[in-house]
Amino acid sequence: MIAQNKTIRTLLFAGCAALTTGVMATHALANSVINAAKASCTVGEKSNGYLGVVPGASASDAVRREMRSVNQKRKAAYEKLAARNGVTVDVAAALTAEKLIGQAASGHCVQDASGAWSKK
Repeated sequence: MIAQNKTIRTLLFAGCAALTTGVMATHALANSVINAAKASCTVGEKSNGYLGVVPGASASDAVRREMRSVNQKRKAAYEKLAARNGVTVDVAAALTAEKLIGQAASGHCVQDASGAWSKK
């Protein structure tokens, strides 16, 4: 069982690396609204693999709309990754979140596993 879990985790990390690259490229090319919101710590990477409004920040309707769009695309990608690896969507999302949080730019806000937010 431990060896099986390790194998699944290894496969997921490989899939997450590809997914993370795709997620980051999507933001860089197509989503200046989200990039600006991340830079101002209005929006940050959550530990569950999705974007969220940082507590105390005020997100405009445009930012919230873009954030929902990004999160819908992420959910679809997590569903595919989970199906390929025989795990739940939540597991695929959480493992990808580790990568996204680790790659967040200095000055961006991120959420840790306990739910606390901090600025990188």
